[in-house]
Amino acid sequence: MSNRLRVAVLVCDTPIQPVLEQYGDYHAIFQALMKQGFKDLELSDEIDVEFSGYHVVNNPQFPELRDYDALLMTGSKHDAWADDEWIVGLTSYVTSVFEAKKPVVGICFGHQILARALGAKVGRSEIGWEISVEELNLTDTGKKLFGKNTLSIQQMHRDIVFDIPAGCTNLATSPICGVQGLYLPQRVLSVQGHPEFHEGIMSSLLEVRHASGLFNDGLYKDGLSRAGNPHDGRLIAKAMAKFIVEAQSSKS
Repeated sequence: MSNRLRVAVLVCDTPIQPVLEQYGDYHAIFQALMKQGFKDLELSDEIDVEFSGYHVVNNPQFPELRDYDALLMTGSKHDAWADDEWIVGLTSYVTSVFEAKKPVVGICFGHQILARALGAKVGRSEIGWEISVEELNLTDTGKKLFGKNTLSIQQMHRDIVFDIPAGCTNLATSPICGVQGLYLPQRVLSVQGHPEFHEGIMSSLLEVRHASGLFNDGLYKDGLSRAGNPHDGRLIAKAMAKFIVEAQSSKS
């Protein structure tokens, strides 16, 4: 395997102002997360990882396949099931990336776009929002991938993936969302939650959405009570880093 890995980050949203000012944009936030993931693999002295960010909202320009080794898509406030021109274009692009056998990592909106690109139904949950730190029940594949029986992760969504694309395996379930992640060795790894979120980011999101009226008092207080709970974001980042390394190793 080459000691150089190039990861293209498709930035699918801009953080709310308090998060942007304190933690940077999603490219910066994901760089920090993934650098920790590669560091935890203890391969930082052997692999030089380069991250390139591409802001794709209302932008039809996507990176050339030859310019990266793995693709990562961030979360977003936008609907992955919508027919906006840029969302349809992004979905088609991800299909082409998958067909080119490039490894794809998807987070929340990215998870949903990936599922849509592979033919699964994506839409609005009738149950409602899933927010803050939640414990997921891992499938057998999820247990093997993460090395534990349950997984805790920050959540901020009410859109869900309804079914599992052909060839993929579901990683986890929760009472609100039955498809919490997708896996296909060396090809697909996604999670519905947000491994990049921590208490500071989650609390800011909850406050802004409560102030706007999107979250009622009960939902806001419930989310705030769990925003600082321990979660497995760092473990998930390590699993994503390992997935990318193994995909690249298979090509050498």
